[in-house]
Amino acid sequence: MIYSLKGTLTVKELGFAVIECGGVGYGCKTSYNTIASLGETGSEAMLYTHLYVREDAVELFGFATQQELSCFRLLISVSGVGPKAATSILSDVTPEKFAFLVASGDSKSFTRTKGIGAKTAQRIVLELKDKISSESISGSVSGDAAAFASSSAAPSDSVSEALEALMVLGYTQGETAPILGKLDPSLSTQDLIKETLRLLTAKNMR
Repeated sequence: MIYSLKGTLTVKELGFAVIECGGVGYGCKTSYNTIASLGETGSEAMLYTHLYVREDAVELFGFATQQELSCFRLLISVSGVGPKAATSILSDVTPEKFAFLVASGDSKSFTRTKGIGAKTAQRIVLELKDKISSESISGSVSGDAAAFASSSAAPSDSVSEALEALMVLGYTQGETAPILGKLDPSLSTQDLIKETLRLLTAKNMR
């Protein structure tokens, strides 16, 4: 399995990039957001990848962040959503926005992506939100997360939505709940997500 690629960016086109590693050029289909984040051709680049295998083709997809890769994998797990539709959605929304739409049940926003109809958009929200709910129930919760969930002051709607959205991105309650518990609950859901991701990134870089 190819987990990531790091090398020289030799081709940069709309929805497609080639990274040369050790003399081999790996072509990756990707989102417009990832393409926009890459530097000029000739510069060093890194992509997190997913190898998609089907009977008639083997395709490599690459993304600038692990969060975007996580969203891609969640999307292609939904019935009727293939890699092309998944990259189209991630071209229109950031991982943070994607997680927020799923957590808040906003299927209508997904229909703004070309090729995504109302039924498909509803399936994305229903299937992914159910996954997050079942995982949060069956998953282990750390002491900090448990304290957060059972605190006398119930979490605000924005905090609850932010927690669900961060789980869509692949984080656990144990990682995110202690941070969310210290943030201002009057912040919007998207601001809570952004600030939590910032603090998680800073923590991991220590």
